Amino acid sequence: MLTPRTEDFPRWYQDVIAKAELADNGPVRGSMVIRPYGYSIWERMQADVDLRIKAAGAVNAYFPLFIPESYLRREAEHVEGFSPELAVVTHGGGRELEEPVVVRPTSETVIGEYMAKWTQSYRDLPLLLNQWANVVRWELRPRLFLRTSEFLWQEGHTAHADQADAAAYARRIALDVYQDFMVNVLALPVFVGRKTRRERFAGAINTLTCEGMMGDGKALQMATSHELGQNFARAFDINFLGADGERHLAWTTSWGSSTRMVGGLIMAHGDDAGLRLPPRLAPIQVVVLPVRDDAEVVATASKLAQELAAAGVRARLDPPGASFGRRVTDWELKGVPLRVEIGPRDLAAGNVTLARRDTGEKTTVAISETVGRVPELLDAVQTGLYEQALAFRESRTADVATLAEAVEAAATGFARLPWRLVGDEGEAQLAAESLTVRCIQNPDGTLPVGTADTDDLVCIVARAY
Repeated sequence: MLTPRTEDFPRWYQDVIAKAELADNGPVRGSMVIRPYGYSIWERMQADVDLRIKAAGAVNAYFPLFIPESYLRREAEHVEGFSPELAVVTHGGGRELEEPVVVRPTSETVIGEYMAKWTQSYRDLPLLLNQWANVVRWELRPRLFLRTSEFLWQEGHTAHADQADAAAYARRIALDVYQDFMVNVLALPVFVGRKTRRERFAGAINTLTCEGMMGDGKALQMATSHELGQNFARAFDINFLGADGERHLAWTTSWGSSTRMVGGLIMAHGDDAGLRLPPRLAPIQVVVLPVRDDAEVVATASKLAQELAAAGVRARLDPPGASFGRRVTDWELKGVPLRVEIGPRDLAAGNVTLARRDTGEKTTVAISETVGRVPELLDAVQTGLYEQALAFRESRTADVATLAEAVEAAATGFARLPWRLVGDEGEAQLAAESLTVRCIQNPDGTLPVGTADTDDLVCIVARAY
């Protein structure tokens, strides 16, 4: 049995991870072992996001895990922002190193060094790079998938000839890669906006963010895209010969999403029975369950699973072993979107039962119609999960007119209020209540252009993971 979400949400979250066989704590405090089923979910996230990144023109590369400490110190604000989280190697091969090396917390500095080497002319720009890698940030309060000392992610890094191009690309990543993936694959509505100066990435001049609401009303930062201005270009001398014959500093961006998205998926869609996976993401979209260990039933179920797979559905046969009830419970825990159940009486009638994971609704269909009905039901589950998540977010988002009202609303969800009522002083007051401004938006919820904090903007306030 899982701990009910309303009774203890953090315990429920840990129960789901353990019982759905997603991950375990690693041998070093804060580390994580991702189990095969959890990793299969991450692999599908990775593949889908990678396609979007490549469609945006970036190409994959790989940079070293170890970064000379001196590289980080060349961008003062950056090293200051990451200092508490750094893991530093001082010995190697039985000897003290001449210079300590940092286990990468992010790769702006090492990639900046090579961008400078590879950029000679304006014809070399834009330089659009991405890498899939692991990073280390020494977490004091680790939680599986959400905050671990080592985690998996993608980090994009680009260099541009002018600020407008860099800003447009950072915006494109936030909207066309991250928001599109979260809405259309994860079935998770997100607020897309920009961070305040207080919440920006260390060394950035602008940070764009996708903020999701979890099942307990708290916010989770799902992905970010940063305009770095010329800060890193100046520190690493990323310059180029322009069309005017003069040398110019480049403008750079960085952006990333990580295994934190798995945690967001669990907390946004999960229920008291376990995971609920959107079909476009689910490693197994349909599981076919024979109710009894009957040769004819199993043979029919096996044939159905093969026909579904041939039709492009990610289908799995679960032959009888444990009791039928135990098997149903296990697949509900794992969040498989659709079950096809067939027993001797079903077979005699020429029918199967289709059970949706999102609503629990069951439909009886003819065996001959099963392969044709499954895709439309998977689409219905995908849409249903998004609509449920959106309705929940809307029910827990309150428009307020004062900081006091924002604090009250954020006890159970999000507060939305004019940014002019908050400002730097208001942010400090919110921080004293363990609240943050998650993002700043246009009044219609769209992503603002530029970085000016004008009076017409609104902000989203919440407690966050």
